[in-house]
Amino acid sequence: MKFKAITLILACTMLSACQTANHVEVIAGEQTITPLHQNGEREGRFNNLYPGKKTYPTTCKSNCYPTSPKLQCEKDSENCQFIGEQQPMNLNTGFSLRWLGHAGFMIRTPNGQQVLLDPVKEQFDSPVDLAFRLASGFYRQPGDWLTDSELKNLDAVMYSHIHYDHFNKADIEEIGNKPRYLTPLGMADNFPTGGFNISEMAWYAKTNIGDLAIHALPAHHFSSRVLVPFIYEDNDKDLWNGWLLEQNGSTLFFAGDTGYSKHFSDIQQKYGDIDVCLMPIASYYSEDNPKWYRYVHTTPEDALTAAQELNCKIMIPWGYGNSSWKMGDRTSHSALLRLLYMHKKMDSKIPLHILNEGESTKL
Repeated sequence: MKFKAITLILACTMLSACQTANHVEVIAGEQTITPLHQNGEREGRFNNLYPGKKTYPTTCKSNCYPTSPKLQCEKDSENCQFIGEQQPMNLNTGFSLRWLGHAGFMIRTPNGQQVLLDPVKEQFDSPVDLAFRLASGFYRQPGDWLTDSELKNLDAVMYSHIHYDHFNKADIEEIGNKPRYLTPLGMADNFPTGGFNISEMAWYAKTNIGDLAIHALPAHHFSSRVLVPFIYEDNDKDLWNGWLLEQNGSTLFFAGDTGYSKHFSDIQQKYGDIDVCLMPIASYYSEDNPKWYRYVHTTPEDALTAAQELNCKIMIPWGYGNSSWKMGDRTSHSALLRLLYMHKKMDSKIPLHILNEGESTKL
């Protein structure tokens, strides 16, 4: 009998079959949206609120990437540092943040909660990691990462969607099961096993961590997580979200990966003007399929238009940078050059706050 028990313990250790199951709750119901196709071959798959052909209020058509004295680059807008003078904010929201690179942010709320958005420490999960490197010859330069103290004191980790550049299982295992994980609908089955506390949230669902209100919001994107992208069987079985943090009357919005659509004005109508907007400006460029890339990613001018519709008091862009993957981008900082140019050309009244990877700011 003792031999059988020892054998079982060894088997559990070797096969990880005895790991603690994850706890998963679904937050949906009245006043929320679960955007599923209702019929046809896509029935049961998630959908955008405003699908179909798009028109865009502003499009840069020529001379979109002029050099800027605000960027110090090694060569041809590659490996750059923003050195421009920041505009004064005077917001006093109580939020502070550090940009980890790409879509990753470490947020400290006015009352001290620590929230992590879309962390990806290095490249992709294996084996896509190796395949991408072999196919492209490119390997992402790691961005900033959390200190040991931050890892131990996280209250929540929030993911916008399952794409490899926003969700990495190896990082989840390093972060551990102490914080609460917030995800779009359908995403929990992508987690490793290990006693993780996961809340899947429909669009416009709300939850709280202490006195921090967290709202799951619409985005205009898609999902897939397969070895070969765009395989039908995997597409859109998991939802994609933006997020809104609200505390002490102050708001911070994270758009997630998204194209431009009417959902931005919907959000403003529901929640009012937004204090801090973390907006994507990259991965919109493709000579092979330009309409598709822009359909699911905002150009810098789309991001500025969206920020205007949200009536953001400050816009912090992301997606460019030395630790970006440059998927659908000309260079590491071409998107930022276009943003600086279009901000002036559009006479945008939304103040910009530009960060380099690893930099922090108090808002």
